[in-house]
Amino acid sequence: MRERMRVEELLAEARAQLDRLGPAEAAAVQRDGGLLVDIRYAALRERDGTVPGALVVERNELEWRLDPDCEHRAARVTDHDLRVVVFCDEGYASSLAAVSLRRLGLYRATDLVGGFQAWRAAGLPVTLPWLPGTP
Repeated sequence: MRERMRVEELLAEARAQLDRLGPAEAAAVQRDGGLLVDIRYAALRERDGTVPGALVVERNELEWRLDPDCEHRAARVTDHDLRVVVFCDEGYASSLAAVSLRRLGLYRATDLVGGFQAWRAAGLPVTLPWLPGTP
């Protein structure tokens, strides 16, 4: 029988495999040609906005879009050496997602501590959502 874990234990195990980045470090990765990947669902992006230049891939499609060997991969995903920083809303689901990408061979994949909320709080660029009645 397989060992059962609590979600907190699963998260701690995942994070132990990652060199997680803060917002400024993630921004530097993007400036240096790395890929930021936003896995938040549409309602959160519509509510809070997006990170300019980030690839939007909802969590349920992540492995197919970021596997360099998959026919459904995103055009920006060209090889396993790509530096990938995954982020969700607050930095929980992204840790599990980054470990999944590492299992696909994207050995430089990691996640953003605090997620989109930390990015925004750090004053980094955000494209705000379009609201009805605004130009």
